[in-house]
Amino acid sequence: MAYSSPSTFMLGKVMGIVLIVLGVSAYVLSDFASITALIPAIFGVVIAILGVVGQQQPDRQRLAAYGIGLLAVLGVLGSMRGVPAIIALLTGEAVDSVIAAVSQGAMIIICLILLAAVIQFVRDMRATTNP
Repeated sequence: MAYSSPSTFMLGKVMGIVLIVLGVSAYVLSDFASITALIPAIFGVVIAILGVVGQQQPDRQRLAAYGIGLLAVLGVLGSMRGVPAIIALLTGEAVDSVIAAVSQGAMIIICLILLAAVIQFVRDMRATTNP
Protein backbone atom coordinates (compact mmCIF):
# COMPACT_ATOMS: atom_id res chain seq x y z
CA MET A 1 0.00 0.00 0.00
CA ALA A 2 1.37 3.41 -0.97
CA TYR A 3 1.38 5.82 1.96
CA SER A 4 2.34 9.13 0.39
CA SER A 5 3.24 10.89 -2.79
CA PRO A 6 6.54 9.86 -4.33
CA SER A 7 8.12 13.18 -3.34
CA THR A 8 10.05 11.61 -0.45
CA PHE A 9 11.58 9.07 -2.80
CA MET A 10 12.20 11.58 -5.60
CA LEU A 11 14.04 13.69 -3.02
CA GLY A 12 15.99 10.59 -2.01
CA LYS A 13 17.05 10.02 -5.62
CA VAL A 14 18.02 13.66 -6.17
CA MET A 15 19.89 14.01 -2.88
CA GLY A 16 21.57 10.67 -3.48
CA ILE A 17 22.90 11.97 -6.78
CA VAL A 18 23.99 15.21 -5.09
CA LEU A 19 25.89 13.18 -2.47
CA ILE A 20 27.56 11.15 -5.22
CA VAL A 21 28.67 14.33 -6.98
CA LEU A 22 29.83 15.80 -3.66
CA GLY A 23 31.91 12.75 -2.77
CA VAL A 24 33.51 12.34 -6.19
CA SER A 25 34.20 16.08 -6.43
CA ALA A 26 35.81 16.15 -2.99
CA TYR A 27 37.97 13.16 -3.93
CA VAL A 28 39.08 14.74 -7.21
CA LEU A 29 39.64 18.21 -5.70
CA SER A 30 41.79 16.70 -2.96
CA ASP A 31 44.03 15.26 -5.71
CA PHE A 32 42.89 11.73 -4.83
CA ALA A 33 44.65 12.09 -1.46
CA SER A 34 42.01 10.56 0.77
CA ILE A 35 39.63 7.75 -0.04
CA THR A 36 37.42 8.94 2.84
CA ALA A 37 36.36 11.84 0.62
CA LEU A 38 34.22 9.27 -1.20
CA ILE A 39 32.07 8.52 1.87
CA PRO A 40 29.29 10.90 0.74
CA ALA A 41 29.26 9.14 -2.64
CA ILE A 42 28.81 5.75 -0.98
CA PHE A 43 25.90 7.09 1.08
CA GLY A 44 24.52 8.70 -2.07
CA VAL A 45 24.50 5.47 -4.05
CA VAL A 46 22.56 3.62 -1.36
CA ILE A 47 20.14 6.52 -0.77
CA ALA A 48 19.47 6.86 -4.51
CA ILE A 49 18.81 3.12 -4.78
CA LEU A 50 16.39 3.31 -1.84
CA GLY A 51 14.69 6.26 -3.53
CA VAL A 52 14.19 4.20 -6.68
CA VAL A 53 12.88 1.24 -4.66
CA GLY A 54 10.43 3.45 -2.77
CA GLN A 55 9.20 5.06 -5.96
CA GLN A 56 8.82 1.89 -8.02
CA GLN A 57 7.69 -0.60 -5.38
CA PRO A 58 4.82 0.78 -3.27
CA ASP A 59 4.82 -2.27 -1.01
CA ARG A 60 8.40 -1.47 0.02
CA GLN A 61 8.00 2.26 0.59
CA ARG A 62 8.13 2.02 4.36
CA LEU A 63 11.32 -0.06 4.29
CA ALA A 64 12.93 2.32 1.78
CA ALA A 65 11.96 5.37 3.84
CA TYR A 66 13.35 3.87 7.04
CA GLY A 67 16.56 2.99 5.20
CA ILE A 68 16.92 6.54 3.94
CA GLY A 69 16.23 7.82 7.45
CA LEU A 70 18.83 5.54 9.00
CA LEU A 71 21.45 6.59 6.48
CA ALA A 72 20.55 10.25 7.03
CA VAL A 73 21.05 9.90 10.79
CA LEU A 74 24.35 8.08 10.27
CA GLY A 75 25.43 10.74 7.78
CA VAL A 76 24.73 13.55 10.23
CA LEU A 77 26.40 11.77 13.14
CA GLY A 78 29.41 10.77 11.06
CA SER A 79 29.92 14.30 9.79
CA MET A 80 29.56 15.97 13.19
CA ARG A 81 33.29 15.67 13.86
CA GLY A 82 33.75 18.29 11.17
CA VAL A 83 31.58 20.91 12.88
CA PRO A 84 34.54 22.72 14.53
CA ALA A 85 36.23 23.03 11.13
CA ILE A 86 32.97 24.23 9.57
CA ILE A 87 32.59 26.89 12.27
CA ALA A 88 36.22 27.91 11.86
CA LEU A 89 35.76 28.18 8.10
CA LEU A 90 32.62 30.30 8.51
CA THR A 91 34.36 32.65 10.93
CA GLY A 92 37.34 33.12 8.61
CA GLU A 93 39.84 31.03 10.54
CA ALA A 94 42.25 28.63 8.91
CA VAL A 95 41.34 24.94 8.68
CA ASP A 96 43.38 21.88 7.80
CA SER A 97 41.22 21.02 4.79
CA VAL A 98 38.67 23.38 3.29
CA ILE A 99 37.45 20.58 1.02
CA ALA A 100 36.76 18.28 3.97
CA ALA A 101 35.00 21.03 5.94
CA VAL A 102 32.75 21.98 3.01
CA SER A 103 32.03 18.34 2.20
CA GLN A 104 31.09 17.50 5.79
CA GLY A 105 28.96 20.62 6.11
CA ALA A 106 27.12 19.83 2.89
CA MET A 107 26.59 16.24 3.99
CA ILE A 108 25.07 17.39 7.28
CA ILE A 109 22.66 19.74 5.49
CA ILE A 110 21.66 17.17 2.87
CA CYS A 111 21.13 14.45 5.47
CA LEU A 112 19.04 16.77 7.65
CA ILE A 113 16.83 17.54 4.64
CA LEU A 114 16.42 13.82 3.98
CA LEU A 115 15.66 13.17 7.63
CA ALA A 116 12.94 15.84 7.61
CA ALA A 117 11.40 14.24 4.51
CA VAL A 118 11.39 10.80 6.14
CA ILE A 119 9.80 12.20 9.31
CA GLN A 120 7.07 13.76 7.16
CA PHE A 121 6.62 10.44 5.33
CA VAL A 122 6.17 8.61 8.64
CA ARG A 123 3.63 11.21 9.80
CA ASP A 124 1.70 10.85 6.55
CA MET A 125 1.85 7.08 6.81
CA ARG A 126 0.49 7.11 10.36
CA ALA A 127 -2.27 9.55 9.42
CA THR A 128 -3.26 7.27 6.55
CA THR A 129 -3.31 4.08 8.62
CA ASN A 130 -4.88 5.65 11.75
CA PRO A 131 -7.62 8.04 10.59
